[in-house]
Order: sequence, then structure tokens, then C-alpha cells
Amino acid sequence: LPFHYPPALYAEKAQGNVTLRLYIDKDGVVVNDSTRVVESSMIPALDSAALKGAPDLRFVPAKLHGVSMSVSILFPVYFRHPQAPPLAGDTLLKTISPPATAPLSR
Repeated sequence: LPFHYPPALYAEKAQGNVTLRLYIDKDGVVVNDSTRVVESSMIPALDSAALKGAPDLRFVPAKLHGVSMSVSILFPVYFRHPQAPPLAGDTLLKTISPPATAPLSR
């Protein structure tokens, strides 16, 4: 996934969930400047990291009667540190989603 933990927050083991509203065009591409935070993590840098990564997402186009179409979806982004205690409700996350990756550069 294109979401990268902000290095300072990763070092602090900060965690949070961000829910984005994405508008996806008929080719499966996120429409430029359309993404919005619907549910904040309450940590502005995590929200920003989610927004920054969203344009790099690619989807299989939605179809109606075999014709590709644009759609709007809610997309959750989970920032988890492997050494931090689980957040409330995280037992479900273990089965449905890998954590956001650690920063590539330190």
C-alpha cells in the first residue's frame, strides 16, 4: 500500500485509523484532489499521510451491466506499530488488513 508512517510518529509508536472518501473513475484511478478525510485519527500527521498516499491507489473498475463506472467509496487506513499495544477493536484487523508500512528512510 502507498501509505507511509511519518517517521517521528513511528518512533513514538503512535497509532490511529483514518477513513477516507475516495472518488474512483471508470478506469479505477482515484480522481485528483477528490479525497477527503471522513473520520480523523485525531493525529493530523497520520491523516495527512493517508491523504498523501491515496492518489497512488489503483482499483479494478466498478461495473454496472458490464460497463465501467465511477464510484465513491469509504476506504479505511490503519496505522499500526508492531511493538505498540493493540487499539480497541484491533482483533478484527488481524484478519482483514496488514498494517501500514514503516518509513522507508530513517
